[in-house]
Amino acid sequence: MRWVNGGLALLLVLLQVQIWFGQASLPGLFELRGAVAGQQAENDRAEARNEALAAEVENLKEGTEALEERARYELGMIRDDEVFYQVVEE
Repeated sequence: MRWVNGGLALLLVLLQVQIWFGQASLPGLFELRGAVAGQQAENDRAEARNEALAAEVENLKEGTEALEERARYELGMIRDDEVFYQVVEE
């Protein structure tokens, strides 16, 4: 009976060692949970950026205001009925 109790105690110790220091240990689990949370935050930022870009593409396809705004600021274009004034600061 003493050998059975000793064997069970040894088995318990070995299982505890696996839980605390093994390949699938509790500290490893907490580290993986932190990595998953970080990746989820990065995915959320990327998803928000993708939604903003999709909205901009949709606006460029359907409306003329966004297209006109880009032409004005990026290409410096003006309409035929407008007068362009350039202010030079010294």
